[in-house]
Amino acid sequence: MPKKNIFVFEYVSGGGFNKEEISSSLLCEGYAMLRSILEDFKKLKFQTITQLDERIFNLSDYLNQDDLSLVTSNDDFLDVYKTCLEKANFCFIIAPEFSNNLYKLTEIALNYQKGLYSIGLEGIKLGASKIKTYDFFKDNDLLTPLTYQIPLVDGKIDFDFIYEKFEESQFPFIIKPEDGVGAESIYYFQRKKELELFFTQEDLPLDPHRNYILQEYIKGTDLSVSIINNPVEDKITDNLYILSINSQNIGFKDLNGKSYYLGGYTPIKQYTRVKKILQKSLEKISLFNFKGYFGIDFIKTSDDKLYFIEINPRMTTSYIGIRNILNHNPLLLLEQGYEQNKPLEIKHIGFSEFLRLDLIYNGRESLEEIVNTAIPKLMREIPELVTPPICLREANSNQNLEFSCFIATKSKDHDSSKQRFSEILNQLKRAQFNLIK
Repeated sequence: MPKKNIFVFEYVSGGGFNKEEISSSLLCEGYAMLRSILEDFKKLKFQTITQLDERIFNLSDYLNQDDLSLVTSNDDFLDVYKTCLEKANFCFIIAPEFSNNLYKLTEIALNYQKGLYSIGLEGIKLGASKIKTYDFFKDNDLLTPLTYQIPLVDGKIDFDFIYEKFEESQFPFIIKPEDGVGAESIYYFQRKKELELFFTQEDLPLDPHRNYILQEYIKGTDLSVSIINNPVEDKITDNLYILSINSQNIGFKDLNGKSYYLGGYTPIKQYTRVKKILQKSLEKISLFNFKGYFGIDFIKTSDDKLYFIEINPRMTTSYIGIRNILNHNPLLLLEQGYEQNKPLEIKHIGFSEFLRLDLIYNGRESLEEIVNTAIPKLMREIPELVTPPICLREANSNQNLEFSCFIATKSKDHDSSKQRFSEILNQLKRAQFNLIK
């Protein structure tokens, strides 16, 4: 087998936004995934290579890496990316699908002839398009919400089409980017009047350079399944490992406001029963093009129907919790694609809640003092902190500093996780970090 050195690239923390301002909340999720997967590859005896946005250089101390490159605001992050690729035999890419980012980065890695542990081009091409994914689910007789691509008229969104479909259906709809990621830029509308108010805003919060879909809103529980697939070479056959089924904390700020994603927990209650229903659905389809780690978002209704929403052709945030509840390092299953090991038996050995916390600092220390003193102390005291509190800018004199962090509990059940979460909040409070309501 080739030398085991791997380049792990996570787009947000790795400099993908190096030339623009970015929120601490977005960076903290990306960093949490980067830190977690680097740790797990190191446990498998890989030499690890990665890159990091210089704005969070202070977090490099917590990364289990052998070779780190920083991305400054003056760099082309792709130049750094290619240099890191040249050092590695394998790569694992975590990047958003929008603007073809994940596809382009994967294509570059394949052109450099690197062994790919993340999803390949055909899987990305399908999963990156919500319309193609909708057609895929429909063609395979899976339940999926009614979905339309919103047409453009003279380069602008066709409002008449949206009103027409809304009146025809008489049920709530959501509008979201055709190539969107997670809960990004999703808008919910229950009544026609809400649509009219939304589209008559002076500053319409829709990107004119992106395509959008109109999708039926299904009332139910937001869930996702995390899968590693090692299809048998030269055969159109799947070898799926369901790692876990996860609850997702997704909601809306108001009736026509943006959605938000804060995290979730794993495994869900009634895991065994839902898994059986899910497996019957997955038996209908071929996921041969999704070799590696990926996720599927779906909604479970009160009568146990599963509505499939989208396929995420990449590692998702839920991995941060999943790695805490399995009897094996989940990345061992990725290696089986290269080494013909005997199949592993996957078992759950606990419960994990994973979530982002937005915090406000009420103490008197400067940002520099917090970074150099308070945060290292918190990291020693709270092992569940995957991403310590981070803040990308100083507050004005009349404002307190705002931070974001990411935690993942590791406990025996839901109740003990809640108890530990309460203890963590108290520890943060004693350090003058209070949860923003």
